[in-house]
Amino acid sequence: MHIHFDNTYAQLPEQFFVRQAPASVPDPRLIRLNIELATTLAIDVEWLQSPEGVAVLAGNLVPHGAAPMALAYAGHQFGGFAPRLGDGRAILLGEVIDATGARRDLQLKGSGRTPFSRNGDGKSALGPVLREYIVSEAMAALGVPTTRALAAVASGEHIVRQEGPVQGGVFARVAASHIRVGTFQYFLARNDISALRRLADHVIARHHSDATGAPNPYAALLESVVVAQADLIAQWMSLGFIHGVMNTDNTSVSGETIDYGPCAFMDAFHPQRVFSSIDTHGRYAWGNQPDIGLWNVTRFAETLLPLLAGDAREAIPIAEAVLARYAERFGGQYIARFRAKLGLPPEAPVEIIQECLDLLGSQDVDFTLFFRHLTRVASGEDPQALAAMFTSEEPFSAWLAKWRGETSPGRYLEEMRAANPILIPRNHRVEQAITRAYDGDFAPFHRLVDALSAPCADKVEYADLQVPPQPDEMVHETFCGT
Repeated sequence: MHIHFDNTYAQLPEQFFVRQAPASVPDPRLIRLNIELATTLAIDVEWLQSPEGVAVLAGNLVPHGAAPMALAYAGHQFGGFAPRLGDGRAILLGEVIDATGARRDLQLKGSGRTPFSRNGDGKSALGPVLREYIVSEAMAALGVPTTRALAAVASGEHIVRQEGPVQGGVFARVAASHIRVGTFQYFLARNDISALRRLADHVIARHHSDATGAPNPYAALLESVVVAQADLIAQWMSLGFIHGVMNTDNTSVSGETIDYGPCAFMDAFHPQRVFSSIDTHGRYAWGNQPDIGLWNVTRFAETLLPLLAGDAREAIPIAEAVLARYAERFGGQYIARFRAKLGLPPEAPVEIIQECLDLLGSQDVDFTLFFRHLTRVASGEDPQALAAMFTSEEPFSAWLAKWRGETSPGRYLEEMRAANPILIPRNHRVEQAITRAYDGDFAPFHRLVDALSAPCADKVEYADLQVPPQPDEMVHETFCGT
């Protein structure tokens, strides 16, 4: 047995999923294997790179012990509720106990049609496979809770998309689980309270075991998810990350970042920056993400009302009291992360954070490079390179003088260095890597993944990857890939 499965979701009632084997592809070829992750999962690396292992990663072979299925879920998509979504192009192979004792889902994306595919083909173009590999592994290196990339496979087939036939791929993804807020909404929409309770008990046991002994375990579950989402979104904000499609079906109850579609890291900062081609009204702009996080966990709270108390008049105040923690938790995490980025002691006024962001937004200053150059100034370097980022020097000089009066670089320099990466998956570099891959050259993709594994390391050989895009390189829209 090459993969040691221990499947618990498959033991839930069958309205939770549809048993479905992945579709075969004609000519699978391994593009990249995450050897570190495979080792953590206690999967033999040599076997994974063998024809049999690649066949598993591509969906051509179902390994012994797997329980392949497409998961059922619903979700609010851009505010509108869809009562039946589900895995339309993904198959959960099963659950693996990794070398640390943690339970991890192993899923294939782009693995063919399922009963949830609606009018889609269930396949994935190669570009979205490479994008998710790059960004999810970059997020992991940045310390952000996230799904992980186990492998990217070229399928050897062409699939039809709006732009015409494109090369296909399969993405092997690992997650704490693939249970979403939308999973709970699926059963609430059907008034299936028994299934809601089974699902909540499963999630408590799997992700939030501390809730088991609480006076009200379902209120404790809600609180755990509220805290996890508040922490996660604060971390996104501190890195200039925009998820792009924060629907409830893309909100994991485990607190991981999931479903990297039209996501992006900002170059020039603006709080209302949007990259997603489908977010035409800016619902999921950078600055809106905290409020959307609260909106999403409020939808989660609604699904738990039948479990919180026997009567809605009793359940609603319980849920409201838990939801009230979100703003405080998010605010504390947000301030703490930006204090670290700025090297500010606890007693420094919090207003300096917003003044900094207002300054960056008013002059379209590169978010990542600003904080990295500021770290260098804190270490004693000349501020000339930092000042050169601003078109109007006077407001910058005034802010810098105020910052110097509040910061303690000797005490907080290491925190600044850890909080301010020099390497992020810049949109234009991701797009360049994908374009070259479609031409058969995967070297830029491999180089980008390698570089992003150490985001705070200032290495000469990756200096070009630190540079913001030229005007003709700017990426203004990103796409979900379906």
